[in-house]
Amino acid sequence: MVKKGRQSYLREVSDQIKSKEAKDYVSVELDYHIKQAKKEWINKGLNEADAEEKAVGQMGNPITLGQQLNKLHRPKVDWLTVILLLITLGLSFLPMLSLNNNFSDDSMNMRYYSTHKAIFVLLGGTVAFGMMLMDYRKLEKFGWLFYTIGIIILLILSFFPTHFVNGISVIKVGPLTIESLMVIPFFFLAWASFFNDIRLKIWHLSILFFVPFYLIFTIPSISTAYIYGVMVFVMLCWSKFSRKTILKTLGISISSFLIVCIIFWQTVAPYQKHRLEVFFNPEQYPDSGGYMILLLKELLSKADWFGNSMTNEFIPEGHTNFVLVSLTSYFGWSFAIALVLILSLFVARIVVITRNIHHAYGKLLLIGSIALYTVQLVTNIAMTLGFFPLTSMSLPFISYGLMPTLFNAFLIGVVLSVYRRKDLVSSCFITN
Repeated sequence: MVKKGRQSYLREVSDQIKSKEAKDYVSVELDYHIKQAKKEWINKGLNEADAEEKAVGQMGNPITLGQQLNKLHRPKVDWLTVILLLITLGLSFLPMLSLNNNFSDDSMNMRYYSTHKAIFVLLGGTVAFGMMLMDYRKLEKFGWLFYTIGIIILLILSFFPTHFVNGISVIKVGPLTIESLMVIPFFFLAWASFFNDIRLKIWHLSILFFVPFYLIFTIPSISTAYIYGVMVFVMLCWSKFSRKTILKTLGISISSFLIVCIIFWQTVAPYQKHRLEVFFNPEQYPDSGGYMILLLKELLSKADWFGNSMTNEFIPEGHTNFVLVSLTSYFGWSFAIALVLILSLFVARIVVITRNIHHAYGKLLLIGSIALYTVQLVTNIAMTLGFFPLTSMSLPFISYGLMPTLFNAFLIGVVLSVYRRKDLVSSCFITN
């Protein structure tokens, strides 16, 4: 009978809550508070039955409380991030206007580009929406599974590639191209779980880091290794470890990284070596590797504040890695600056959300999302302006491509998922 009274009260409260996630959360938390209050009354001398009756009564009217908790803990949508996503996906079609000259070839005409871009955007929006609806907290226990999937993909890419694109191993299955960037979401989810696991020591994590790092270098994909390394080290800085341990780990890791780079310099594809060599002296290679750097400088120097819609300069990779150059040349510096500011708003918004998240796993996911998104944005801009060696790095959401679009949509979806449940991981309850 005692248990039934408490359970009846919990059911009445839960009946007022519409969201199943919030219903389950409130039931568990409210039951805990009732039990705590019951213990206090027992300590004051009441018997168990009277103590529970007092504890339940202390919670207030179940219908009123349920309605209050329904408002407080209902899943929320971060409309600001959603609006930013929709605006950015819309802006991603603008390169079509600036790349008419690039699509003179029948194999890459405007219709082909437009159709596929629309498909990519639709799929990206679907991924973001799907991730928002998914309860991110359920992913934490699958950290080892995600890590294993990432390792398997890297092993297949390393030893059983079907094609090579610019010297990098890929696997083509029909229209789908499996590349190294596909492993980053799996390792992202895995590391958020690892850094929240108190059983794992720093030496465990070091081994877990270097195994995929080594495999990525064997593909070889410097850009993926770069993204992976930045992601892990940024998440490490917000992990459970002490500042001293983090600094020590960073020092050892950076030293090890330099050693690995020296060793693997011999295995890096010739074109990748050439990119680094010409970065510092492009004028010495005007007809080879330095041509692209000099061309980008020339195009940006010719661009004015409001663009030139009559330009017909052919820009290699002007719809992918160098899309910002195309847009700057066509629409002008004013548009380019505005676009960068819009893309940067994602980072600012995620930072604001992170400050209000107290769930450790959720916060690590947000930190990782910031790292993964920012490293692409900053690197692409720096590469465009000549401050970073030329590499394969997309401008988030703007560059053409299925994988970059899905990858960044996945990150935003994770952010929306964490925000949606930010009130389902607190201990705030309204009591009468």
